[in-house]
Amino acid sequence: MATSVGTVPGGMTTPAMTPGASSPESERDAEFQEHEKILSPEFLSVAQIIEMLREDAEGVQKKLATFLNFKKLQTCLKEAILLDYYTSGFLWAREMDFSIVQYSKFMTLLDMLLHNLRTLHMSLEDSLKWIGEVMAEIGPPHLQKNEKWNVFDIKQAKAIIDYLKISLFQHYKLYEFLFYSTREEIVIGTEAALCFLAH
Repeated sequence: MATSVGTVPGGMTTPAMTPGASSPESERDAEFQEHEKILSPEFLSVAQIIEMLREDAEGVQKKLATFLNFKKLQTCLKEAILLDYYTSGFLWAREMDFSIVQYSKFMTLLDMLLHNLRTLHMSLEDSLKWIGEVMAEIGPPHLQKNEKWNVFDIKQAKAIIDYLKISLFQHYKLYEFLFYSTREEIVIGTEAALCFLAH
């Protein structure tokens, strides 16, 4: 199953968060480790991305369901919503004509955002701040101290933020509900929605 990667709100290690006295050297090491974590392709492998690039939209969805080990799509609302989230992200990235490396970073970014929401209970405000800091690290080279960390150009970085605004961030409360509510609340909510649609 795919693994999630996450960081503390704010994304970067600061001297105040580092135990004991911190030297410029130890701060540089911490910053390097943070970059490596952000850029590590842990959500999807290169082979998985290449497999999905050969598929149409339905094929991408089926492959992702397999990679994510989702086996209860017909009965589990959470799995269905998460599969849609990742599938939509991948198909959007295809429209952007990303490179394999960019696909990897973008899909990992999508996963990290959900991890931060689910595990760290990050608020919408904190998530927006976090994505801004992350994009400054893996975005346009003029914003960075090291060229090798460059993954996206200015246009791509802006497009990613715009995409997140109309996908995850626009529906942030619904994702919070998905992760934090009990099964009974979800069932009641689903029944109410179905009843509303029937009238």
